[in-house]
Amino acid sequence: MITFSGCQKKTIELGKDISFKIKKDISYGKDYDQKMDVYIPENQTKEKNVFIIIHGGGWRGGTRSELTRFTFDLMKKFPENIFVNLDYRLASTTRFALPNQTDDIKNAMNYVEKNLKIKPKYILLGNSAGGNLSMLYAYKFDQDKNLKAVINIVGPADLNDPGFKNYDEYAFVEKHLIDPKIVDNKVSLMDFGSPVYWINNNSTPTLSYYGTKDNVVPLSQKKILDSVLTKNKVYHESYDFDGGHLDWEKGSNSTFLINKIELFLKSLDKK
Repeated sequence: MITFSGCQKKTIELGKDISFKIKKDISYGKDYDQKMDVYIPENQTKEKNVFIIIHGGGWRGGTRSELTRFTFDLMKKFPENIFVNLDYRLASTTRFALPNQTDDIKNAMNYVEKNLKIKPKYILLGNSAGGNLSMLYAYKFDQDKNLKAVINIVGPADLNDPGFKNYDEYAFVEKHLIDPKIVDNKVSLMDFGSPVYWINNNSTPTLSYYGTKDNVVPLSQKKILDSVLTKNKVYHESYDFDGGHLDWEKGSNSTFLINKIELFLKSLDKK
């Protein structure tokens, strides 16, 4: 029996024999930003994966509603899996992104496991800042080792990359991304916030998608990430699309990505 309290309940039909129960506006914490939408297959089994969808917005903006349509497209392709579309505590000049935002990924997982009474494998999928958070959680903060894969869409992988320092909000990243209290004084703040810094031989398999004309997170990030994953013998795939930072979800780019995600996850199942 699935029980979520304090949320709206309905069902969405996404095609022949594809239907999900929707639990919207679930509060998984006390902060206003700690909300999520959960989509549960009508024919749910306890052994399926859970996709955690993490929006972008420079760590200080954005909302889960921006990825609702893409989440529905994923649900059509993976109709037997559970989907969580996540909002998280946003950063500001008075509130650091980290550790709040990686903590919120964990908080959401704990809420889902407690209420669905499952212990699934997770697929973290995020775009832009959400891609950074997905990788950072996987490579640095995943103490439970319950991740199956990371799907990184135009996410900053190396905050020290000279190409990324052209980002208009880079000064905010330097000053407000990370609470210095959680960082060892031997590690720089920008290293701490860079997923590539934490990659090792046991890191989570990763699929990445970057734009060839991205002026926010340049294609150099793909090359850096691939290099470190290869060096550490981490299973990974990466692709690029012809477009800018927001063009990954447009038309054929989105279709291409979803098809690659399907093949990537199937390859992991064979390992």
